Amino acid sequence: MRTVNVYDCYYSAKCVFSGRERHAARVLLIAESGGGEICYEAAVSFFPHDTEEDFAVSCDAYASKKLYSGKGRRSKKREAEYLNSLEEICDALARELGGSIFWDQPLNCARLG
Repeated sequence: MRTVNVYDCYYSAKCVFSGRERHAARVLLIAESGGGEICYEAAVSFFPHDTEEDFAVSCDAYASKKLYSGKGRRSKKREAEYLNSLEEICDALARELGGSIFWDQPLNCARLG
């Protein structure tokens, strides 16, 4: 299987998880392909970000949603559709964790893969 982060960006955020305040979130659109199959998944991971240099992503405040799984390969058209709805999907994932993402406050430039 080959895994590609189609979209990867860090944002200012707010969440308290396992008694720990989190001040940032990593937002991902992930494509995993192999053997004629493709799977797309959106994911959010909240992490402490206590200082400007703190990008140590924790594994406990994580939520994801499978968007598509089936025969095929990567599709620019499908990826564009998922990117257009990524904020809405990730907002719902963030709410599941009791957090929120500040989309107008990116902490880095988005990486597209």
